[in-house]
Amino acid sequence: MVDNDWSSFQQRSGKALSSMPAQQILQEASRLYKVSESLDMLAEQDVHLADALTVLSGTVRNSATFTGGPGYVAARTEQGLDSRSN
Repeated sequence: MVDNDWSSFQQRSGKALSSMPAQQILQEASRLYKVSESLDMLAEQDVHLADALTVLSGTVRNSATFTGGPGYVAARTEQGLDSRSN
């Protein structure tokens, strides 16, 4: 059952990604990185929520990496825009 679900997901996501222009995908990745950076700043301001916000920020950043792809991450790193990349 899991294999069928995964297969179905891959087919649906492949169709969605192939119909979305690359520039829009990169814009979404950029937005996700900005959200991640905002969450990091909030974590610095709130001691009680710092751990949770840091975890959430990392999750969002990972989503941005997945969405934008390795080329996007490399470009951000080269430009000094992503100080938290691996």
